[in-house]
Amino acid sequence: MKVGIQKRWSSLMVSVLAIGIVSGCTGGGEPAASGKDSNAKPADQKQAELLKMQMMVPSFADVPNMNDEYWTEWQKRTNTKLDVEWIPSGDYDTKFDLVLASGNLPEIIVSQSATRPTLQNAIKQGAFWDLSPFLGDFSKYPNLKNNSEANVWNYMKVDGKIYGIPRNRPLVDLGIKMRKDWLDKLNIPIPKTLDEYAAALKKIVDSDPDGNGKNDTIGLLGHGFLLADGDGSLLAAFGGLDPVYDKDGGLIKETMTPQYTEMVAWLRKLYADGVLAKEFSAIKKTQAEELFATGKAASYVRNIWRDYSWEQDIKKVQPGAKVITLPPMKGPGGVSVQLATPFFGAMYISKKVPEAKVRQILDYMEKTTTMEYTDFNYFGIEGVHHKKVDGQPVLTDLGVKQVTTNANQVFAMAFNNKMKVLNPAAPKAYNDEKLKETEVFAQVGKLNVFGIIASETWTDVWPKFEKEWQSMVTKAIVGQISLDEYKAYLDKLNSNPDFKKAYQEFAKNYKEYFGKK
Repeated sequence: MKVGIQKRWSSLMVSVLAIGIVSGCTGGGEPAASGKDSNAKPADQKQAELLKMQMMVPSFADVPNMNDEYWTEWQKRTNTKLDVEWIPSGDYDTKFDLVLASGNLPEIIVSQSATRPTLQNAIKQGAFWDLSPFLGDFSKYPNLKNNSEANVWNYMKVDGKIYGIPRNRPLVDLGIKMRKDWLDKLNIPIPKTLDEYAAALKKIVDSDPDGNGKNDTIGLLGHGFLLADGDGSLLAAFGGLDPVYDKDGGLIKETMTPQYTEMVAWLRKLYADGVLAKEFSAIKKTQAEELFATGKAASYVRNIWRDYSWEQDIKKVQPGAKVITLPPMKGPGGVSVQLATPFFGAMYISKKVPEAKVRQILDYMEKTTTMEYTDFNYFGIEGVHHKKVDGQPVLTDLGVKQVTTNANQVFAMAFNNKMKVLNPAAPKAYNDEKLKETEVFAQVGKLNVFGIIASETWTDVWPKFEKEWQSMVTKAIVGQISLDEYKAYLDKLNSNPDFKKAYQEFAKNYKEYFGKK
């Protein structure tokens, strides 16, 4: 589905928002603010009692030192003491499920998906506070309302009640990366269609682009089952992110659609041509990152902001490297842009937390859901974590070390579409050009609604079939079974009464959230 967010896009072209708010931060003052974001208090007002919060969150970088310059300043500004259990992101869902099963919940726990089955069950069993009575009409929480994506609080509802505090994330995030220097070396134009993309990759892998004398260059790289982050971008080009209904009006899960099967057929040819990584279904995220960052692959789908960082990494072994995000490419059913779900899971407050403290936690979230705090989270203290170059904050070595993705994990953040495009280590001219190049993504991209809607039947049934289905997809791609055999298998699944019931529930949920069939 297209998402009408053009009005929000103008914020992308504003120079990095009000980083002046951290000017003189070394003095430890709170971010300057105005209007609804103001949290200023009279100078003679007694300092509020320190708010201590226990959290369990995913870790996407080295576990931070909560006493370093960044975290000391964050806790000082927010008048908090954070007791954070950092769980490696790759292990997080397993740990999350174990904690829910034990009943020994921290005060605040992050779920990386609002539709995770174990989360849905815990909510229905009363493990978390219903926040609806606290939030009301949001008159006491204008930042949480106005600085979040327009529809995100509606996406938080379970049976009409709000349980989660959305972790706002930009819609513009993923992009198909390409080694532009290899395209230039082989006189290949930037691909404009999926067919041109496949042909370019084929020529690259057959041409020893790194000049090492070996036929070892990977064309298309992914991680996890199939391509993980890359699935949605490619599927969008096949029309698989548009709602697809069965003959009974049920909304078919995107992986079960004919469009997904078309993508499998396309990947099957890439595999036969030696373009798709041979071990595509077994490669871990860290392995994939290392392969791309060391110049072993031509293309990989990940966050747009990584272009600059990986280009610098590759230059250490291949000095002429240039990494770009490809513009939207045409496919048989759309273009190759998936918009990200506008929240990366949510934060849930344990029912064991006293009501008074729930209000304090919501006050903390309200205070920090501003662009001032979000920009501080992104760049840290001026003169310590960043310096200004041509009016843009550029991270120092200490900033690169301390202001990592982990800084995003302890608050809701303010919604903005620049966050996954800008690279704080890149020059201003580079970031300006990247923003300009990706502006169209918001206009043409599609959202995968199955990151938002849920079906109780699907939650119960799918685990029984998931591994088998993954095996069948892999076999179809590598040629161990025919496409007709895969299609027959898919028809069998889609005719299963439980699947048909789940598709009816998806259709109902879709209509509730999006107001249309």
